[in-house]
Amino acid sequence: MSTYTPIATQTLGSAAASVTFSSIPQGYTDLVLVINSVAASSTNNMDISFNSDTGANYSRTRLTGDGSGTSSARASSQTSIRLTGDGIVTTGRSNHLIQLMNYSNATTFKTVLARANNTAYGLDAVVGLYRSTSAITSFVLTLTASDFGSGSTFSLYGIAGGQYTAKASGGIVTTSGGYAYHTFLTSGGFIPSQDLTVDYLVVAGGGGGSAGGGGAGGLRSTVTASGGSPGTVETALSLKAGITYPAIVGAGGAGGISYSAGQVRGGTGGNSVFSTIASLGGGGGGSGADQNQTSPLAVLSGGSGGGATYSSGQGNYGAGTTGQGFNGGADIFDDPPYPGAGGGGAGQVGQNPPNGSAAGNGGNGVQITALATPTSTGANSGYYAGGGGGGIYGAASTATGGLGGGGNGGTSTNAVTNTGGGGGGVANAAQGGNGGSGIVIIRYAL
Repeated sequence: MSTYTPIATQTLGSAAASVTFSSIPQGYTDLVLVINSVAASSTNNMDISFNSDTGANYSRTRLTGDGSGTSSARASSQTSIRLTGDGIVTTGRSNHLIQLMNYSNATTFKTVLARANNTAYGLDAVVGLYRSTSAITSFVLTLTASDFGSGSTFSLYGIAGGQYTAKASGGIVTTSGGYAYHTFLTSGGFIPSQDLTVDYLVVAGGGGGSAGGGGAGGLRSTVTASGGSPGTVETALSLKAGITYPAIVGAGGAGGISYSAGQVRGGTGGNSVFSTIASLGGGGGGSGADQNQTSPLAVLSGGSGGGATYSSGQGNYGAGTTGQGFNGGADIFDDPPYPGAGGGGAGQVGQNPPNGSAAGNGGNGVQITALATPTSTGANSGYYAGGGGGGIYGAASTATGGLGGGGNGGTSTNAVTNTGGGGGGVANAAQGGNGGSGIVIIRYAL
C-alpha cells in the first residue's frame, strides 16, 4: 500500500520572496506538496520552477470556477508553471495540493497536478508539464508581485509506491521492469534501507589521447562480460542495511600534447569504486615524435591500455587489465608521419595503424543494455568504455573512437562524459582529447 512520508515542512516567521526545497530524496515515486498560504500585500499568483531551470521548458493548462462561472487558459514555452488562476489573497487563506508525478524518473518529462481554493476567488485545477528528463532534486515557489506572508506553511511528502518503492538511497533513482536503479554520475554514497543483493556496473574514467588514442576506463559488471575472451561476468554483491557504501566516479584523464618538443602523453583516468569493486582508469595515449624525432613518451597501461606511437622500439602498447579492458594498439610504424594506434576498449583491442599513413581506430566498448536502458546516460545505445582513435603527425586522421564514448582521432575529440571512453589522438603539435568520466549504476529487484 502506498504511504505518505513527511520529508520537510517550512513555516514562515516573516514575509519571504520565495520558498525553496532542495536536496530532495530520490527514493519515492511521487511528491505531494501541501500549502496553506497568504500574500504579504497584493493578491498574487504562485509559480513553481525546478532544478534552477529558468528556460522556456514549462507549460500549463488551467480550469477555474467561482460558483457563478468558469474559465480556462493555456500557456506553453514558459519559464515556470503558474499554479493558480485567481491568486493568493492577503486576507483569508489559500489552500493548495500539488502532486509532482514520477519526479525521480530520468527518462520522461515531469507532470504536475495542482488544485487550489480560497474563499475569495473559488477553485483552480492546473495540469503542468516540465519538459526535462532530469530527476527533480529541487524546486522554488514564488509569487508574481509580492511576498509570501508570515505564517504560510509548506509541507512536502514522498509517496512510497508499494512494490516500486526504492530500498536504498543515493544517486539518481529510477524504477523500471520490477527493478530499482541508482545511477551515480558523480561520487556519492549508496545506503540500503534493508539487506540487498545488487547488480552493478562500475566504469572508470578514460585515458587522455596524445599521439595514440586514450584507453577506455576499466569496466566491471555483473550482467555483461568485459575485458577478455570470453571475458568476465562478476558475482552480485550482498549488502547490509544502514551501511554507506562508497560510489566513487573516476574523472577522465587530460589530453596530452604530442608531436612537439614539449610533449605530454595522455593522462591516466581516475579509478571508479563501488563497495569492494574497483575499476582502473584507462591508460593515456603515448606521445609521438616531431619532425626532429624528439624522443616520445611511452604509452600507459590501465583498465584498458592507451594506443602507442613512435618509440625506441616497435611492438610496444599499453596493456589492459584482465576482466576490465583490452590492450591498446601497438607501435608498428616508426617513420614519418608516425601514425598512432587506437586505445583499447572494454570489449576490443585498440587497432594498430593499418599502414604507414593512417592511424588506428579505438577498440569498442561493451553494451550494457540491462543496466543502461532505464537511465538517461550512456552513448551509442548503452555502450560504455570505448577507446580513443589514434592521431598522426602533419596529416588528417580519420581514425574513429570505439563504441562507448571514445573520441575520434586527428580532431582531438573529447570522450563522452560518463561513458569511460578514451580521448581522441591529435593530428599535429596540439592537445589530444580528454578522457570521459566514469559511471556507477546499481540495480536490485523491487
